[in-house]
Formats: sequence, structure tokens, C-alpha cells
Amino acid sequence: MVDVNTAQSKVPLLPIHGEATATNNTSSVLKSIRANKYLQIASGPLGCALIMLFVDGPSSSRNMLAVLAWVFLWWLSEAVPMAVTSMSPLFLFPLFGVSSADDVAKTYMDDVISLVLGSFILALAIEHYNIHKRLALNITSLFCGDPLNPPLLLLGICGTTAFVSMWMHNTAAAVMMIPVATGILQRLPDMSNCSGSNTDVQRFCKAVILGVIYSAAVGGMSTLTGTGVNLILVGMWQSYFPQEEAISFSTWFMFGFPLALMLFFVLWIVLCLLYCSTSTGKSLSAYLDRSHLKRELELLGPMDFAEKMILTIFGGLILLWMTRSITDDVPGWGALFHNNVGDGTVSVMMATLLFIIPNKKNEGEKLMDWNKCKKLPWNIVLLLGAGFAIADGVHTSGLADELSDALSFLKTAPYIAIAPLACLVSATITEFTSNNSTTTLVVPLLIELARSMSVHPLLLMVPGAIGAQFAFLLPTGTPSNVVGFATGHIQIKDMIKVGLPLKVAGIALITVLMPTLGAYVFRTDRIV
Repeated sequence: MVDVNTAQSKVPLLPIHGEATATNNTSSVLKSIRANKYLQIASGPLGCALIMLFVDGPSSSRNMLAVLAWVFLWWLSEAVPMAVTSMSPLFLFPLFGVSSADDVAKTYMDDVISLVLGSFILALAIEHYNIHKRLALNITSLFCGDPLNPPLLLLGICGTTAFVSMWMHNTAAAVMMIPVATGILQRLPDMSNCSGSNTDVQRFCKAVILGVIYSAAVGGMSTLTGTGVNLILVGMWQSYFPQEEAISFSTWFMFGFPLALMLFFVLWIVLCLLYCSTSTGKSLSAYLDRSHLKRELELLGPMDFAEKMILTIFGGLILLWMTRSITDDVPGWGALFHNNVGDGTVSVMMATLLFIIPNKKNEGEKLMDWNKCKKLPWNIVLLLGAGFAIADGVHTSGLADELSDALSFLKTAPYIAIAPLACLVSATITEFTSNNSTTTLVVPLLIELARSMSVHPLLLMVPGAIGAQFAFLLPTGTPSNVVGFATGHIQIKDMIKVGLPLKVAGIALITVLMPTLGAYVFRTDRIV
């Protein structure tokens, strides 16, 4: 007789494969966490909480620092779509007492954002009429070489951007050249399959976009009209030291152009080393053959009325940008309107003409209509607005003062280290605030430090202002970065990969040039 109890005791309470099921469940949970980015999402609030708990200081500046940690961790980890992260200051600032809801909302629309909106509309018009394709074919056929030479083509694109940026605002230069660059890249195959030759194609696409945005920044350093930072520096020099000789266009060019030229070649070399391999030319040659390019250019035929008008409007916009405010001696046309107009004013005004002038193709049809503007990258506008909100919050919360107090260590620095330290501090702060805000914040402090150290103020002011233009690591650093990031060809890690060595090289060049060429140009060997 079989013992029923013994028989039942041998029957497992759960199926034999239960352990395997538990393992599979654990694996599924881990996959779910990874797929839903729960860890990345938690990183923002966690970083915020750690700062709130362990960082001492005034509550307003500590709260701002905590919010910064939250926002930038989400940006870096891409926990949520970047546009959503860009809207987070709209609820984080009021909740943490950084600023009121109305105040933070107002920072999402200002003159610079108006400039970007108008510029984007013009860029869409250029794209709609394939003007960027015509420019791209001309540049590509001129620089591609025979056989195809990718580094030479990259040099041509970057060099053109840097030259344009010398005579107009670097943001405008990037807005103008990005459609040209994407026109070249549109000739290349879809990179959804990144195996084989497509890997080379994808890497070259990254190099072109990074080259354009960084060349725009580097080219703008060489002249006073290339960026607002240089004009702020000149204005502060005249305001604090009216008895001294003003920094003229030619004076700055003598220092800024050699610096920009050397930094430009560093950028080109870095891009070639990181993104151009020996097989890149072979991978691209099927799509960028010079004879085919010339044939396509001929097939486009002569420019029609619409294309000519769009280029005329764009040229007029560039001219108005360049001449709105030049120097104190030559104030520019903006003085006629009591300097109430800004670059955004001009940008939107010229973009409006596109909706007024007929294209002479179809009766009653204008150069642009609003349906063609539905591709406006509003997510980029939000990203830019978040950058301005953060810049404003850094000032109003008192965090800017805390950062300024931290610069007092420069007083004990040796003479040879003054310039690179001033540049390093400014180059660090500019990643979190706008270039102009960084200059306005740092340069006055550097002037006071120079006085207390009994050194020439420009020995600190110039490196500080130039360092403010080294915003190479994040898309929010400058509007130019935003314009390039909007193409979708690059990610934040690509910007860091190229931007970090470029920033280091820039600081190294300042270290060498400021006590040598700078001493000759600005006469920093004397005490003011």
C-alpha cells in the first residue's frame, strides 16, 4: 500500500521551471527599467535632492543649483524628450522659489528668440526653393577634389562658415550655413543602417554639422562684429577706463584673427582625426563625384525670380544685422530708432516680407505661406528659452554672486597663470549661461581683481571675454549650437567629444598668445 502522504510530499508545490520563471521576471523588470529610462528619470530629482540636503549656503542660490542639477541631468541622460526637459524650468522655478511663474515664462520669448524664429523662417524659404542645394553644389564641386578628398571638403565648408561669421553674428552665420551643409548631406544615403560604408557616411555627417557650428563660433572671435561678447568687452573697457585708448576694430583684429585662425585649424584637425578615416573618401565618392555635381548644377538652370528675391532678402538681413550697431563713432542705423530695435526685430521684419512679395509662379501665391512654416522647430525654441530662463535664474537667485566670490582665488595665482585661469573660469560658466551673460558677470569682477593685483586689466578681461565664447559642450551653450543640434545629425556626446579638446586648445592658445601677442597689441606690460 502506498503512503498517500509520502506520495503527496514528493509533489512540488510549484512547477519545476519556477526558478527559471523568476529569473525571466527579473530580466524583464531590468529590461523595462532600461527601456523606460527610469534610472535616467530618477537621476534628475535625486541630484536635486542631494544638493538640497548636503550643500550649504543661501537657500535661493542652493535651490537654483539644485534645479540646475535636475535640468542638466535630464538633458545629458535624455531621460525625457529634450523639449520636455526644456519646459521643466516653467514648473521647477516657481516650485523651488527661484522666480515667479510669470517671470520665468517671459524669458521664453525675447529678442534673440525672435532672431532665431525669423531666421528659421528664412531658412525654410531657402530650403523650399532648393537654394541651399544650389549653394551646396557650388561649394562641394569647388572643394571636393578629384578624386574626392573628405578633409578638403570639410575644410571648405568650415572655412566658408568661419569667413562668413567674421562679418556677421555667429548665430546668423550658423543659420545661413546649416541649410547649405544639410543640402550637401542630403545627397548621401539614409544612415538608418550604420554598417559598412554607411558608418563612414554617418561620421562624416557629424563632422560637417559640428564643423559648421564651431567654425561659426571661432570665426566670430576674430572681429568685433562677429559676436556680441567682443562688443561688450570693448564697451566695458571704455566705460571703466575712459582715459585709455579705445579698442578699435583693427586692434582687435590683430589679436583675434591669429587666435581664431589657429583655433580653426585645431578644430579641422580634431574633426578629421575623429570622423574622417581612410575609407571615408571611397564611401562618399559615389555620391559626391565632381562631374556629377557640375551636371546637376547645370540641370538646375538659371535662378528664377523667387530664388533671387529670397537671396536679396537674406542679403538685406545680413547687411542690416552688420550695420545696426557698429561702434560709438559709427553708431549704425539703429541709432535712428534710439537703439530700440534689435537683431530679432530685423529678423522678423525681413521674414515678414516673404509673406508679402509674390513668387511670380502662381497667381496670388507669395514667396512663403504659413503652411510651409509648419516645420518650424518649436522644440528648439523651447530649448533656447530654457537656456535664457536658467541664465536669468542664476542672476536673480544669487548663484551668480556665489560664483563670483569663488573667483577670488585668482588673486594668489602666479602671473603666467592669470590669463588661462581667467579664461578657464569664464569658459566653465558659459556652458550654463549665455555668452553675453557670462561676459557681463565675469568681466567686471576680473577688472576689480586686476586692480587689486596691480596688473593690466586687459590681461584678465580679454581671456575672460574670449573664454565666454568657448561654449562648445552643450547645445544650450549658444544659439549656434542649438541650430546645429536641430538637424538631428549630432548628439550631446558628439559635442563633448569635439568640444572638450577644442576648449582645452583654446585655453592653451590664450596662455601662449596673451603674454606675447596680447602684450604687443594691448600693451598689457604697463599698469593702468
